[in-house]
Amino acid sequence: MSFGPPPPMYAQPAQPAQPPRQRHRPKWPLALLALVLAAALGTGGWLLWGAGTKTSNKQAATRQGPLDIRETVEKKPASPTGKMAFRFSVDDLSPGEHYQMPGMWATDKILAKGINKTVVGLRIGTDASPGDEKWKLPLDGPICGYTRHVTNDHRTAVLFRANDRGNAFCNHVAFFDLDDGREVWDADFPVSELGDGHGMATGGDSQDTPSVTLVHGTVVVTWGGGTDAYRMKDGTRAWETISAGSCQDMGAAGGGALLVRQQCWNDKAPADSTDATTYKARKVDPATGKALWTYSAAKGIRDLNIPSAEPPVLAVQAGGIGISEMLSLDTSGKTRAVIRLQNGTYVGECSYDDFLTADDCPTIAVGDGQVFLRSKDSGELINSNWIIGFDLATGKTTKKYDSGPGSLLYPVRVSGGRLLAVRVTDQHVMPSGLVSLDPRTGTETPYLYFDLPQEADLMTMTDYNDIVVQDGRIFFGVKKVDGPAKGQPRWVYLVLGIESMAVK
Repeated sequence: MSFGPPPPMYAQPAQPAQPPRQRHRPKWPLALLALVLAAALGTGGWLLWGAGTKTSNKQAATRQGPLDIRETVEKKPASPTGKMAFRFSVDDLSPGEHYQMPGMWATDKILAKGINKTVVGLRIGTDASPGDEKWKLPLDGPICGYTRHVTNDHRTAVLFRANDRGNAFCNHVAFFDLDDGREVWDADFPVSELGDGHGMATGGDSQDTPSVTLVHGTVVVTWGGGTDAYRMKDGTRAWETISAGSCQDMGAAGGGALLVRQQCWNDKAPADSTDATTYKARKVDPATGKALWTYSAAKGIRDLNIPSAEPPVLAVQAGGIGISEMLSLDTSGKTRAVIRLQNGTYVGECSYDDFLTADDCPTIAVGDGQVFLRSKDSGELINSNWIIGFDLATGKTTKKYDSGPGSLLYPVRVSGGRLLAVRVTDQHVMPSGLVSLDPRTGTETPYLYFDLPQEADLMTMTDYNDIVVQDGRIFFGVKKVDGPAKGQPRWVYLVLGIESMAVK
């Protein structure tokens, strides 16, 4: 079975899954895999081991309504041993095949992944390949925008190009249910030509990149020339704004609040001057669209991302490459603290790809009054780094967490006042893991330990993969997949998940 070549498999009627014996890739029943892993541990070696968690999701749900953005809390594991919870792979990619895989979302029962013109939902606890989906949501064109946010009732949104509606612009938003793949509603939004003006584009592919995010009760789309907001309940337009003058709405951050990223052009400045482009962040009432405050970044800032809308934290690039400063803002949009990354001593990373996700900063975690960053790698033969917290009120450092020799630590997210981080080890000498770091005591608690199979070694690289921790499991998913070079294996992981051996 295959994704393509274009038109891809996910743009055509579903093909029945082949019987497992006909698949060419390795496919182990998960129960058998667990037994093999236990035996490996017993003989002094190991392939995959860890500990599962139970989350206080029911407790969190009582504090949140169905239209709030999900904030689940992972808790300490009960067992030190783990197993593979889920695998999604393909065994017949051909040289030259290429597929975008934007967006990955997990619930307690479903792992959902965007693939080209389709979102697929697969049962957790399965060893799946194309054809094994619990549900498929086919779209009228390729996915061109997504958000990492999910509502408390397991819904999210994507953007897509409506190819069958007379153009190839990214001008459609779909809000859908992750549990059953049902499209709740979809809607059109305007498009804007690339540049400092706004209006309907008339041809070509010079469209400003749109974005989508979620905030309480509202799906928000920025499209360059403005921002459109839709009610989650029925998809009706709640409000809209039009960009004024030479500024355009280019991305938004959601979750606990709504911040819209603005990019402005100065036609009088030379095109290659740092004064030619400036940035703003506008806090907006998600119910009405009213601007509550606007923060204007200093001249010379070359890029601006929004790792957190609540509390408001900005990541700015003042130099040639990469984030140089983190800015903490107060409730009126004034600067509280400036955290300098000291020429790369500390590292902050936000997504830079074909999709505009202003609040997708995979190794910047905000919560408990702090922002957590990793240091650069030591670069020694036995590598190491650390994670350090910065107080959002003062900018001063708080706790420091050393990875120890032979491993690297990467922040994932703050969960219930604790920082979840991935520990990646060198050379498979020690297990990698998901750990909980307590900002108050500085203690580290193991949540999951694992060693990824050799075929999945690169899936811990945050630049090219999604990492999601949800309901006691950790998932690694690729953002794109390419066919192999001639003569190389055609079997490849798309998503890999790990859970506790104690999970029945």
